[in-house]
Amino acid sequence: MLTLESIWEQTSAKLKSFILRRVEDESTSDDLLQEVFVRVHQNMSTLKDSEKLESWLYQITRNVIIDHYRSRRNHTELPETLVDPQDIFIEADAVAELSGSMIAMVNELPSPYREALLMTEYEGLTQQDLANKMGISLSGAKSRVQRARQKIKDSLLTCCHFEFDRYGRVVDYWEACCCCSSQRC
Repeated sequence: MLTLESIWEQTSAKLKSFILRRVEDESTSDDLLQEVFVRVHQNMSTLKDSEKLESWLYQITRNVIIDHYRSRRNHTELPETLVDPQDIFIEADAVAELSGSMIAMVNELPSPYREALLMTEYEGLTQQDLANKMGISLSGAKSRVQRARQKIKDSLLTCCHFEFDRYGRVVDYWEACCCCSSQRC
């Protein structure tokens, strides 16, 4: 059973590090971490799936950070170091959740596309090496890989809703059906 104390012990160090990369000093990060756990305590009953605890905690943490900067908006400007494009990433649990779905989607591709994608993305072959190995032209190899990627993208966009940053990178997603869950339809 999840208790506030066990959640604190398991995640407080990682959450503090996450916060500290986004605020100006350690004192502020300590205050915001405390606010995160106040909200966790207030909203524990809304967590339906304990396997999604980490993503739930990070969403609360992001909201606390956003609220912190919103409350200061009229008083000071945001520091230039706040938005570093290198800091924007998919949460590790989201990557893990989607990777199982990606494997299933790759396995459902027609054979030529599946083989092309597996050889280039998972085995590390260049597209020229793929063309040589399959006995096709370089443009044919590129076409197969591109079509396979497009089919995977179409499948993902059909079953999930993605939120992108201004650079086109995924910052969040949620399932629109069960295609991306561990228990597929």
